[in-house]
Amino acid sequence: MLAAAWVAAVAGCMHPGPQDSARLGPFYEPKNVMAEPNLGGLRRVVVLPVWSGNVAPAETAAELDVEVANALQRTHRFEVVNVSREDSLRRFRVEAFSSASALPPDLFTRLQREYAADGVLFVDVTVYKAYRPVAIGFRAKLASIDGQRLIWTFDNVFSSEDPAVANAARHHFLDSDQRGVPADLTHSVLQSPARFAAYATTAMFATLPPVLNAAADPEMARAAVSR
Repeated sequence: MLAAAWVAAVAGCMHPGPQDSARLGPFYEPKNVMAEPNLGGLRRVVVLPVWSGNVAPAETAAELDVEVANALQRTHRFEVVNVSREDSLRRFRVEAFSSASALPPDLFTRLQREYAADGVLFVDVTVYKAYRPVAIGFRAKLASIDGQRLIWTFDNVFSSEDPAVANAARHHFLDSDQRGVPADLTHSVLQSPARFAAYATTAMFATLPPVLNAAADPEMARAAVSR
């Protein structure tokens, strides 16, 4: 009985306590963000493969495609249509496009025609450090499919060397890492590029504009009634 109580007490101490910075912060909040008040009529978005240039290996960029897709799906902001690297290469002769470089003049027209989308999302990796201190930078742009307006832009670097970033990254995994494990595993996010990217993509897409309320959009209201 005493042994069991001692184990339980030690295990309890191994979890982040109420005064742990993973619970209290301060937490990092991305600053370099431009966003419209809401997404307007944006309902279907084509997500192009992550561009990494010389910043990260091609296989890393491909892994980040998955993290971006997963994090974006969890926002429930719009329907997501992911373009694979194979499809991009077949259709456009490149695996990925940088949001900061010149784009083919017919890119948006083809995306609209082939995917029936309202918008297109570009994500670039600007910084990538796989060893401690782990760091990743993202530049992203969400544009209307006609190319007439930018709905959201993002350009931030997440570095685990920043205490506020480290707190936020650990906080992101606080609940999931607690389930049935008598230890504080949240520090592993500061050593794992994959887990750190999962935090960073979630934090990035949390800054997307909200969905327009149907009551404020007559077209959406009519669509909801017709369903």
